[in-house]
Amino acid sequence: MSDNSETANTLQADLAGTDISNLFAPWEERDDNTKYAESGVDDQLIIHVPFTQNVRIRSVLLKLGRGEVTPRHLRLYANHPTIIDFADAETTRPQLNISLLEGETGVVEYPLRAAVFASVHALSLFFNDAVGEERSLIYYLGFRGDMRSTRKEVNSKLEVPAPNAADAPLVDKVTTKVGGQQTTAR
Repeated sequence: MSDNSETANTLQADLAGTDISNLFAPWEERDDNTKYAESGVDDQLIIHVPFTQNVRIRSVLLKLGRGEVTPRHLRLYANHPTIIDFADAETTRPQLNISLLEGETGVVEYPLRAAVFASVHALSLFFNDAVGEERSLIYYLGFRGDMRSTRKEVNSKLEVPAPNAADAPLVDKVTTKVGGQQTTAR
């Protein structure tokens, strides 16, 4: 899947001397605890991820802080054109509300309903309700899924593979008989 991690952004986050794209580290670097996103003022954190094309997201992969800095809830908002703010996050109904596991030391995979996340071009993740209720910490964020093929436009014109459409031979398949074909079933 192709996330656009260069344009991913956050609300109310301290990024430990790094930028948000470091949360989307390669799988081999998922255990690196030196790069993280931390909620700034309280335990709420929003991460907005635009994708370069439509994707089907099957699961979210997370490595969270342990103990007092573990967020308990994650709300997912699909296909919002811009990042939603905290007031919108509290009042808008999410596509999915996930209770996060506490005490995990590694990356945890949270499966999603495929029908709801079948054609996503942007995803906002709202983390809140930390155990210590003062800040939340996220070390790794990843997605499992695939790219959706782009569909042809409905208004696309018929293409005739000839240098000049007037030179293309017209074939009437009704009057042309092909040998060996039978039209009646026996």
